Amino acid sequence: MALGAVRRVTDPSRAHRIIADAMPPLLASVTSPAEFEAMRMRLTQLPEPDRPRLTREDWLAALGVFLLVLGATLPVVLPFLFVAEPTRALRISNGIAIVLLFLTGYVFGRYAGYYPWRMGLGMVFVGSAMVVMTIALGG
Repeated sequence: MALGAVRRVTDPSRAHRIIADAMPPLLASVTSPAEFEAMRMRLTQLPEPDRPRLTREDWLAALGVFLLVLGATLPVVLPFLFVAEPTRALRISNGIAIVLLFLTGYVFGRYAGYYPWRMGLGMVFVGSAMVVMTIALGG
């Protein structure tokens, strides 16, 4: 972290170089040594930053991401748990994925103000093309 490095360095010219490296090059090229020194002095006088902590909102956001990933992948995985034949389970899984793609496209189309059916069918087309390519490559 640049702030810690500026605080640890005893040589002002090294501190100026650390500050310049943290700045956009154009801005660093027009900053005078006196301005670098003023920045160094202000940075050394800043209070020590608090250690970052996870808040309740962070935990809830992480839970939301987990549930989103679980909800998106679990339906596609379930056929492999209940169908003994792997090829048949794969095709059922592909079908479920295409249905989910349609639903996602439809909802996105409604939300974005586009034609929901067109968006849903567009997602089905892209998903089907991907399944066909996967099958052609041996999947």
